[in-house]
Amino acid sequence: MKTSYEVIILGLGGIGSGAAYWLGRRYGRDVLGLEQFEIGHGRGGSQDHSRIIRLSYHTPAYVALAKQAYQAWAALEADAGESLILKTGGLDFFPANAAIPSADYTESMAACGVPFAWLSAAEVRYRWPQFHLTDDVQAIFQAESGITPAAKCNAAHLRLAQAYGVVLQDDEKVTAVHDSDAEIIIITDKARYQCRYLIITGGAWSNEALAHFGWHLPLTVTQEQVMYFATPDPAAFARERFPVWIWMDDPCYYGFPVYGEAGIKVAQDVGGAEVTAVSRTFTPNPANAQRVTDFTKRLLPGGYGPPILTKTCLYTLTPDRDFVIDTLPGHPQVAVAIGAGHAFKFASLIGKLLGELVTTGADAIPTDLSPFQMSRPILSEKNPAKHFLV
Repeated sequence: MKTSYEVIILGLGGIGSGAAYWLGRRYGRDVLGLEQFEIGHGRGGSQDHSRIIRLSYHTPAYVALAKQAYQAWAALEADAGESLILKTGGLDFFPANAAIPSADYTESMAACGVPFAWLSAAEVRYRWPQFHLTDDVQAIFQAESGITPAAKCNAAHLRLAQAYGVVLQDDEKVTAVHDSDAEIIIITDKARYQCRYLIITGGAWSNEALAHFGWHLPLTVTQEQVMYFATPDPAAFARERFPVWIWMDDPCYYGFPVYGEAGIKVAQDVGGAEVTAVSRTFTPNPANAQRVTDFTKRLLPGGYGPPILTKTCLYTLTPDRDFVIDTLPGHPQVAVAIGAGHAFKFASLIGKLLGELVTTGADAIPTDLSPFQMSRPILSEKNPAKHFLV
């Protein structure tokens, strides 16, 4: 069995599968992807039918990154010979005195040349009568928003990675990592490997991997859940007629047209309890479910029906809710990504960037990754203030 590789990837969720694909295009069979569970498992945060993709974001850095994310997905689609990204348009709702400032979004999009439109509640109701809005609500509409089909994207990344020769090993847990200037040694419960570059995309298990290098980040892991409701008139909520949407207040909710199940999907952002990757359960939280149900009945009365399905997942949150996309300080041959509960739309791009960080260095990458550095002060604080509402 081959044990020496140019690159090894730890974790094959959304970002890890993206890294496997992009590195496979360059190094082929000299890339190894290790997954401690079965490939495609639902213990992390990268499965289910859908995730929102959008150019509407709260800082110019994120808007610029989102533009590149669309390009990365387009490259994957061309390589895979299949369409993945589904454009529906998207609405960001801002009620009066919203906890999330609308100016953060409009100014960031304007700075990056992204077109958008302000709509009154009446204008939204006219175009999408499915929404029940009070007159104090305003909305931003951005036409490029839509659905990233999570499970399909992961499968495409991994299928093509294997076609390029990447070796994918699941049910294999890392027990030790040793780094030297010459090589990195990875010891698992099944084998011993060596590589030149290491990519860590461990999600809720990130600190376990970082501990091998003496690092610990102030991460918060929460158990989140999404709900699918049996919509009485699915045609009225089809993706051709109904957009993705986000309610920009505290609590923050978001939702999708009918896709993957026979009804709409609605969830609360960061509505779950703090857990660990070990202590989490797969049992839905009744209080969370009631909040989402009540909100759905109020905002989308025609879309509500008996719950079809409730799925749990994990968020791995940095205290400022910004990503980590960086090399490990003192270890330039090791790259780390943490998605902070909103990264799937960027998964292919982040996977690509991780490979570039270790093989060519940050200075050779045109993307500004300075907001996502591991060295930012808040990540070195023992008890940092947490701000998850963005």
